[in-house]
Amino acid sequence: MARRPLPAAPLSVADLRVRFRDGKDALIGHFLASRATTIAATQLLRGLTKLVDVTLQTLWEQRRMPAGAALAGVGGYGRGELFPYSDVDVLVILPEGAPTDGVGDFITACWDVGLEIGSSVRSVRECVAEAQRDVTVQTALLETRPIAGARKTFNAFQRATHAALDPVAFLRAKTLEMQQRHTKYENTPYSLEPNCKESPGGLRDLQMLVWVARAAGLGRAWSEMAAGGLLTPFEVSQLNKHEGTLKLIRARLHAVAQRREDRLVFDLQTAVAESFGYQATRAQRSSEVLMHRYYWAAKAVAQLNQILLLNIEERVLESEATPMRPINARFFDRAGMLEVADDGVYAENPHAILETFLIFQQTPGIQGLSARTLRALYNARNLMGASFRNDPINRELFMDILRQPTGTTHAFRLMNQTSVLGRYLWVFRRIVGRMQHDLFHVYTVDQHILMVLRNVRRFFIPEHAHEYPFCSQLASQWDEPWLLYVAALFHDVAKGRGGDHSELGAAEVRRFCRDHEVSRADTALIEFLVRQHLTMSRIAQKEDLSDPDVIGAFARLVGTEQRLVALYLLTVADIRGTSPRVWNAWKGKLLEDLFRLTLRALGGSRPNLDADIESRKQEARQLLALHSALPGTEEPLWKTLEVSYFARHDAADIAWHARTLWRHLATPVPVVSARLSSVGDGLQVLVFSPDRPDLFARICGYFNSAGFSIQDAKIHTTRAGFALDTFQVVSAQLGPGATPSDYRGLISLVETQAAIALASDGPLPEPGRSRVSRRVRSFPIVPRISLAPDERAQRWLLSVSASDRSGLLYAIARVLARHRINLQLAKISTLGERVEDTFLVDGPELQQSRAQIQIESELLDAVADGAGTPA
Repeated sequence: MARRPLPAAPLSVADLRVRFRDGKDALIGHFLASRATTIAATQLLRGLTKLVDVTLQTLWEQRRMPAGAALAGVGGYGRGELFPYSDVDVLVILPEGAPTDGVGDFITACWDVGLEIGSSVRSVRECVAEAQRDVTVQTALLETRPIAGARKTFNAFQRATHAALDPVAFLRAKTLEMQQRHTKYENTPYSLEPNCKESPGGLRDLQMLVWVARAAGLGRAWSEMAAGGLLTPFEVSQLNKHEGTLKLIRARLHAVAQRREDRLVFDLQTAVAESFGYQATRAQRSSEVLMHRYYWAAKAVAQLNQILLLNIEERVLESEATPMRPINARFFDRAGMLEVADDGVYAENPHAILETFLIFQQTPGIQGLSARTLRALYNARNLMGASFRNDPINRELFMDILRQPTGTTHAFRLMNQTSVLGRYLWVFRRIVGRMQHDLFHVYTVDQHILMVLRNVRRFFIPEHAHEYPFCSQLASQWDEPWLLYVAALFHDVAKGRGGDHSELGAAEVRRFCRDHEVSRADTALIEFLVRQHLTMSRIAQKEDLSDPDVIGAFARLVGTEQRLVALYLLTVADIRGTSPRVWNAWKGKLLEDLFRLTLRALGGSRPNLDADIESRKQEARQLLALHSALPGTEEPLWKTLEVSYFARHDAADIAWHARTLWRHLATPVPVVSARLSSVGDGLQVLVFSPDRPDLFARICGYFNSAGFSIQDAKIHTTRAGFALDTFQVVSAQLGPGATPSDYRGLISLVETQAAIALASDGPLPEPGRSRVSRRVRSFPIVPRISLAPDERAQRWLLSVSASDRSGLLYAIARVLARHRINLQLAKISTLGERVEDTFLVDGPELQQSRAQIQIESELLDAVADGAGTPA
């Protein structure tokens, strides 16, 4: 009779460590030795996952774990996608009341064998409670996979955590988290050292889509989402292609760095590129080939992420049947998103491609492009060939886009994101995703150009006058900002060709101007700006500005005051567009000194303040004199005010404020003054008070309780710490037919009651029941919140888009007051039944990521709580 073999002795921790290390080294070595393909990357990730599975199962079986305990993989390991140096995240699930004996020994053994483990130990009830408190935990638990132990416990865990999911709340939280992450990474996939996992267009954007679809029961993979109508077969193939590219790059990055490194830093780009087999040529470095491949994949992911996320949002929020308002025969307004009337509209009428962005600029309330429009543009790329670029109608449309008074920055960003800009301006396509190898540019060439365009555009917007007051003053003298926009678009468009990109760019913009029938004089100015866009910075930073010859030579080069102003504005915008860290006060002073010295040499006027603001001040002094005010009455107040105050008020308002407040500049109690509005119906109300976090909320609360609707608010904080706020209000009780005499009787009442309300130290009253119009109920608008740092990362721009209703501004203000957020500037805009409000705010909580998400969530709740009684 044959003797049965004895069971093998259990492997020791030392043996397991050797087996795991050798197995991992073999997998990585084989991967690096193989061709750099997505199949090889997939095999590596699966192989590493299987190796860890076997190791954990062996350790689990060797330890005396609590009865009924289960081991689950979570996160990337739970997905079965373990990158070479990623953490191994596991969850030990215990039955209720079970002891933790043996768990600590198991976790210690994991570290001993070389697993970089991230572990948590919870019961099912604790998992559910923790997930409800923290969306990060909820996300991790969504991607669990059983590894070892009691399957019954794992199944109970999965049922409980899935039942606790709220798809709407989860979608909101993950969307806000994505927006915050994108802000952290400059809202661009084109950073010169991108994080291939976390940056916009990175792997996290793809994972986020799967999470929210899975939570809503819409699919666990791209193929399942396609079966449900969320994706087209072509989009599935594109997602698989670009996801594979990103995984391959990340796996190679880990393997080359021999550590967990998700950033394609300069130090590693060449080595990673060479691991792909890329070789440097005379025309470009090997790293440029790699990064160009990465950028194209990331750009495609960013486009597809936007399309799919909007589709998921429509399903989860059940907004697919939202009524649409026709704009013209080709486009609809769908709850603030621009929707094509038909999927084939671009094939039938290619002119509609550029018309999309013109309509986006011209239609009040349009916030973006719908999923259907984005998809149609994505599929229309092949329509934009040479005949499209040479079409006179398209050229006219493009010039119309440039000349629009609003929406320029957003329109051009959208055009680039949808690949329309590079296909219309073929010269621009050559620099999409092109790196800049220097020590100050942190963006690719195309993103730098769009950043410069944005900076120039901001010089012409009063709400941004506080950022660069002198530039804003100079820009106010220009009647045709589009000339500077064209110069911004072309100033670096010839980079990467070899030779002088300024000269090559000047030739390109001259050709553009000829093709688009720009006048000879305007062409000469734009060509000058592109050719000389580096000159002013070079002279200011490298030459002796005290030398009359230097100034004289520069003055002769510039020739006119118009060219000097334009070149100065473009230079400041260009430097600011290289990196947030490049600009400083000293560079600003050098440039301004050069500007002023050259202006004097040209014989032009030397601007101490913006001519328009000076004119307003002079007119205000004349108005004060008409009211018998003594000379100099205005000076104590004016000395405390920033330039943005004078940019946003006319002379009559400035004189009214000075006349009212000259006796109250140090008052400890609120001062309220009201008068009949000089622009339309209603009242203008001035509030002057020591500033405090809840002041704006108290003002809004008073107007809400008194039955007034705020039509406009101009918020300022003086250097002395006083709030100087002006409101345009109308009475809902008096109605639209009210006469000035009706409002005249309210002036004294408002002044008395508002002052009493603002002096109160009690808690803010709860907002009353909202009333919404029938139109809002028929055409609901999905509320949107955007919170992003301003140019100097010291203050934040809060944008709110929602259906209008009584008490909306008060609801927003209460949230800001609750978190002690200080309001520095507010622009209230009501577009029919829609509000588009912008606030400049600051506060300690805005520096904390979790607090930001909480604030944004509370604001969304506040603006969405409008299902009140119909008006």
